[in-house]
Amino acid sequence: MDKLSKTLSQILEMDYNYVYNRLTTTISSEVTIKKQVEKEKINQLIEYNFDGVYYARDNSRIYPYGDFLSSTLGFTSTDGKGQSGLELYYDKYLSGTDGQILYETDIVGVEIDGGNASYIKATDGLNLKLTIDYDIQRLVETAMSEAMQVHSAKSCQMLVLEPNTGEILAMTTKPSYNLNEIPRDDLDTLNSLSRNRLVSDIFEPGSTFKIITSCANIEEYLKGNSKAYSPTHIFNSSRYRYVDGQRVKCWSNHQNGKHANLNLSGALNNSCNPIFVDIAMSLGKETMYEYIEAFGFGKTTGVDISGEASGMLLPYFAVNNVEIARIGFGQTIAVTGLQLASATAAAINGGNLYTPYLVSEIYDNSGILAQKIYPTLKGKVVSEKASSILSEMLEKVVSEGSGKHAYIEGYRVAGKTGTAQKYENGVIAQGKYVSSFIGYFPANNPKYLALVIIDEPVGEYYGSTVAAPYAKQVFQGIIDLKNIKP
Repeated sequence: MDKLSKTLSQILEMDYNYVYNRLTTTISSEVTIKKQVEKEKINQLIEYNFDGVYYARDNSRIYPYGDFLSSTLGFTSTDGKGQSGLELYYDKYLSGTDGQILYETDIVGVEIDGGNASYIKATDGLNLKLTIDYDIQRLVETAMSEAMQVHSAKSCQMLVLEPNTGEILAMTTKPSYNLNEIPRDDLDTLNSLSRNRLVSDIFEPGSTFKIITSCANIEEYLKGNSKAYSPTHIFNSSRYRYVDGQRVKCWSNHQNGKHANLNLSGALNNSCNPIFVDIAMSLGKETMYEYIEAFGFGKTTGVDISGEASGMLLPYFAVNNVEIARIGFGQTIAVTGLQLASATAAAINGGNLYTPYLVSEIYDNSGILAQKIYPTLKGKVVSEKASSILSEMLEKVVSEGSGKHAYIEGYRVAGKTGTAQKYENGVIAQGKYVSSFIGYFPANNPKYLALVIIDEPVGEYYGSTVAAPYAKQVFQGIIDLKNIKP
């Protein structure tokens, strides 16, 4: 045993005492000394021809693109067991079944001389075809890497969605890590870098949520609800509203100037908080919550990836007037990026809420299809007319309003900016913001919807100037790649 221990420890570059103790003290018929050993070292050991030493062929996961799509793909254990992301969610399809050689043994596990051995063949795992578009993913990876450098942000996230199906065409979170160099010895770092923040983290959406409030108001107006405002209604130009004794103010300091004579479209252009307070209070808690829940907030989207959060939505019975007023312009509610993208897609695609998904096919090595995944329609949340009216307004946000940094000459880009303060221990964290932009094109027939989230940018923090330009960058890239005519 001493010679075996010395030989194993030398060739495998392991501590002698550890190897000796494993061989002499472990009460088991079989002891694993080391995994993922290079073939050259195995060949050296075979030359010694030690009795009772066996070798099993193993597999290694190789990721040709390194940190490309890392938080979405996820990673496996050293045994190839899915630990996060798609690797975990689809592990039962990907893992396959190990082969085995079964030997006849006595009751304590000692092999019987002359006993029969039987071989059970291994079966390969299946393969996944993703909805991810490689070229768009490359654009998104580049854009968010640039955003990290320019804004020295805590994190930068972006996804691109096909709004008429729920297919996720691109998804990234920065900073990321190389899937071939997983920091397994530093769990805090690994958990942080491997976290798909678009699916697992929640944030106050701020003004991007005004899309949902506007859509609810338009739909109720079309239904004849007298509490809803007409798209042409001119709102009170005061930059303050008082709700149960609490004052809600607009981000702008322009009294009766920039915010004078605004209708709903103008309110979206200028992102005027008090007007969305008016809408939420007029529609009322019951109606607001009907739409909030219909759009999928407060519950998971059902996306096919591990670690999805459900967001944070106050229970209906616990919501007071001030909270409803604030929800109207994107405060007192927390969402995941994917929830926001999925809900916005429904608001602008004709009212159809789809389950977002990442895998379109599961097939074996011979190409035989085991499963085909199709778009899943969860419900009709608003009418096509309401959706069309809203989209016209959001197009003006980009062509005339706060989203102008996403404008592309000759193309009908629409969207909404968002800037939200962050909270720590229940109070506003001074100087910490989440800057965002959600947009899509063409506005009259959406094919590509993008969400950009820049978490804690240093310096400039408005979503209009921090986040919107990266959506434009990716949209322009898609236009060039797909040769989309103006």
